This record gives sequence, structure tokens and C-alpha cells, in this order.
Amino acid sequence: MAGRLLKVSSAAAALLASSGLYLYGKHLDPSDVSVVRFGRAAATTAVISYDYLTSLRNVQYGTEEYWALKSKIRQLFASFEDTPQGAASLAQVHKALLHDGRTVAVKVQHPKVQTQSSRDIVVIEVLLKAVKWLFPDFSFMWLVEEAKKNMPLELDFLNEGRNAEKVAELLKDFKFLKVPKIHWDLSTKRILTMDFMEGGQVNDREYMRRHSIDVNEISRNLGKMYSEMIFVHGFVHCDPHPGNVLVRKCPKSKRSEIVLLDHGLYQVLNQAFRLDYCRLWRALMKADMKGVERYSRRLGAGDMFPLFACVLTARSWASLNAGISRTAVTSLEDTEIRANAARYLPQISELLNKVPRQMLLLLKTNDLLRGIETVLQTRANASSFLNMSRCCVRALSRHGRSKARYRPRWLQIFLSEVLTLWQINLYEVFLWMKASMLGSWLRNLVSWLQFAQ
Repeated sequence: MAGRLLKVSSAAAALLASSGLYLYGKHLDPSDVSVVRFGRAAATTAVISYDYLTSLRNVQYGTEEYWALKSKIRQLFASFEDTPQGAASLAQVHKALLHDGRTVAVKVQHPKVQTQSSRDIVVIEVLLKAVKWLFPDFSFMWLVEEAKKNMPLELDFLNEGRNAEKVAELLKDFKFLKVPKIHWDLSTKRILTMDFMEGGQVNDREYMRRHSIDVNEISRNLGKMYSEMIFVHGFVHCDPHPGNVLVRKCPKSKRSEIVLLDHGLYQVLNQAFRLDYCRLWRALMKADMKGVERYSRRLGAGDMFPLFACVLTARSWASLNAGISRTAVTSLEDTEIRANAARYLPQISELLNKVPRQMLLLLKTNDLLRGIETVLQTRANASSFLNMSRCCVRALSRHGRSKARYRPRWLQIFLSEVLTLWQINLYEVFLWMKASMLGSWLRNLVSWLQFAQ
């Protein structure tokens, strides 16, 4: 019995990690569980099919039909690289040159993926039902529900193109963010053509060192854009693994840029959820434990609100009480979190079944971002929490002003927002001074004056 429990627990732990929790330091995509993902490197197509005019078909390499399709492709592109730049389970990306000289990336969906993905979901559902039958405490049926909802969206490349354009518009004030332009005249539901953008993966510290890219600046900007997406707009790119987030130096301005790719999976947060999520994070950063309990309960955690707060922040309960914006992450705390995650696996499973479905992709997104910060060694930096604080303040203030019936109330909310943002800015300056040589010099001077007295 103990051996069987260990095996099932291990399987459940793998499934749980894929939801976005930071358990064992390995970041898994929920779709990694599927059969398609297991065959990631085994099933790439030998030829790009001519889906611009006809349906996607699998054509055998070297046949007359193959060369006919190749000739048609040459009508659209001045050159087309047969070897893909990258290949995954759903699609692969080819580099091509348009006749006007522009370089583009052509993302091509693999043949039979749509049919196979439906079978994968059935397999997952059967396996999870078996686990639930053996151990009722382990309930992961939400994985199937999310897969059924998200897979059709990921397989529709026109939807991905629309998402890319929408997020580029929403975050247009962030000059450091680059989203590839979509070429709609060369795109279909299964082929997406966009501007080709190069760069190093966001977790490649060696690439950043060679190109003189400030790691702290990248981490800070990444936090800015995701805080803006989550708290202000409620339109969240939910697949920020390193392969989808590139960094580079702009050849003209020499400024560091972030290139955001793969816009197939987004979460749209409804207003009530988004505002309660803002209030919860504001309470977490203020160490307002009554607020943490109140808004955790409103987000569906119930009496499990302490566990929910720890899962959401990947911080210990002691750190939450002290204030996560005031206490740095330590290796000892990380070890404690991983040990507790394994110990409280049944409770975490129950919690994930209670919270709104919107929360699941946010947990995954949080986990991927924390993983990037861990590799960049910027996780202990308070700047990410300060950026989150700013976005929460702006989002809640905007909502309050929209509901204000009288001008004095509107003005009161506006002035409160300005004052709070100034306080955050001053606190950031204080932290900078504290960490700088000037801060060290001032501390030594104060110590010397106290000693002199």
C-alpha cells in the first residue's frame, strides 16, 4: 500500500507542478502531461503545407506533389528555410524572406495535431479518473476542464495573431516591449506569419553578459509588463517560459528590449476577480493579514486562506506576516516551501479545486516568472513588489473614479492615488540609497556620530 501511495503521489505531484506551483524547482507546462508533449521531438513535418489556399495536408517528401507545393511557396517567398528555427509539439517555425526584402517567421501547425489533441485530452481524463478512484483526496479534474477550454484556442493561430495585436496595443507605452507584427495576408488558422525577431532567451545570463544587457533591468521590466497585464488590463499572456521571452539590444537606440512571443494562451480576468486579486496583493505587501484573509476567502480559498497565500506568493507564512516586500527570499525559505508543498499535497489539491478557474493559469504564470527571477538571481529584489504595488493602486483608483458620483469624491480618490504612488517612489529611492555606496557612507557617518557622542 505504501509503495502504491508513493507512486500515485509522485504522479499527482507532477500534475500539480504543471498547474504553476513552485514545488521542486522544475517548471512544467500543463500540456506537458499530454501525449502530444511527450512526443515533442519525434513528430515534425517534412514539408510546409500550402495552407494559404488549401487545407493543411501531410505530403510525402520528394513526391511530385511535394515539389508542386514547394514551387507555390516560392511564389509567396523569395526564400524559405526548410530547416525550422524551432519545433515544438503543436507547431514549428521557419525563417523566410518576402519579395520586398522583409524577414519573417512562419509558424506552421503540424498535421493531425487537432485530431491528436482531442485524443490526448481523453487519455488524461481517463488517467485522472483512475487516480481519483484510487485516492479520492487527489482530485485533478480541473486539468481536463482547462485543457478542453484552452486547446482549441492554442490551435487557432488567427486567435494568436489577434492576441498579439491586442497586447501590443495595451502595452504600447512600454517602449522596451516588442511584439512581432502579424502579416494577415499570409496567415490562416494553422499558419501564422509574423516579423522575424532575434534575441537570447530571458534566462540566458551569459548572452546578457556578452551583449551588455542589465539583468536587473530585464527582471524589472518583465515585472512591469506582467503587473500591467494582470492588475490593470486583466489580459494576461500565460506562457512566459524562456523560449517565449527573448532579450536583445536595439541596434539603433542600444537599449535593452524584451521580445514577447507565442500569444496563443491568454487569460481574460473578469473585473470582480481582477479587483479582488489587486486587493489581495495589496494586503500581502502591507502585511495586512485581515485583508489577506478577507480577499483570499472572496477568491474561493475559504478556511485554507493561509495555504492559498503561501502558494500564491511562494513565500512562507512567517514571511507573509513580516511583509513580503520587506523580507528577502532565502535558500532556507525555498527549501522549507518545497518540503511543505510535498507534505500538504492533498490540501493543495483541494485548494486548487476550490479557487476560480481563472486562478489556475495565473498560478502557472507566477511560477514561470519566479523561475526566471531565480535563474537571473533577482528574486530577492523588491522592485517587482513595488511595480505590483503601483499597478494595484492604479487599477483600484481607476475603478473607484469610474464609480464616483460626485466630483469631490473623484478628486479625493485621484489625490489618494497620487500620494500613494509618491510614497512608493520615495520608498524605492530609500531602498536604492540603502543598497548603494551612499547609503553605506551615511550609515557609517551616523554610527561615527553616535560613537562621538
